[in-house]
Amino acid sequence: MNRNEIAVLLNEKAVLYNNPSFIAKDPICIPHSFSSKQDIEIAAFFAALFAWGNRTIIINKSRELMQLMENAPHDFVLHHQPKDMKRLLLFKHRTFNATDILYFIEFLKEHYLHHTSLETAFSQWGNTIEEMLSGFHNYFFSLEDFPHRTRKHIATPAKKSNCKRLNMFLRWMVRQDDCGVDFGIWNNIHPSQLICPVDVHVARVAKHLGILQREQTDWQAAIELTEYLRTLDAQDPVKYDFALFGLGVMEKL
Repeated sequence: MNRNEIAVLLNEKAVLYNNPSFIAKDPICIPHSFSSKQDIEIAAFFAALFAWGNRTIIINKSRELMQLMENAPHDFVLHHQPKDMKRLLLFKHRTFNATDILYFIEFLKEHYLHHTSLETAFSQWGNTIEEMLSGFHNYFFSLEDFPHRTRKHIATPAKKSNCKRLNMFLRWMVRQDDCGVDFGIWNNIHPSQLICPVDVHVARVAKHLGILQREQTDWQAAIELTEYLRTLDAQDPVKYDFALFGLGVMEKL
């Protein structure tokens, strides 16, 4: 396919999949269950970080965690009592276990005691997403006696990870349009700055279309793909995540 044909295809598929019918079977349905900014942020953060493997299981486990937090995640984070934490001890999703969830809650409480939004946990560290994600990783593990096993759940470009789940979380929070899927509730990060989330499906489609050459699905691959997508829409390159994901998962391209 030539460049014009690729642009037509990706624009068509972005429109097809970026609509409310996409929500129900995607982990983004979890934060869509809430209305307050902080509840949306926390629900989205967990749903995005759980997003590897079967989507139905991801959604069910995310919903289970929200129920354990009494479907009021911000209030739970700030005001839980030791007895409330006991019911989290049996929670597990793949390699994410009680040790991890307890530290996540501790970090979120410390952050929300001093900030009204999770946005500052990212935006205060620099002007690029790479700087923000690297800074967030260091910030997240800045509490005393953090469990080293939990490090594997928060990716960082400094270790060449493509940071797929965090980039997806940022897409949910930052992208602003009238389509009803992404929330667009953060204002200090612009959609033009975002990096496209790259999983195996997105990478496969991108390579098939010839818009991603890099073999490793790492941070550099995410940068390479996003730079191409910016040639199609410099202000909102990550809207094409809908197209690439839809072609890979829904249409099995």
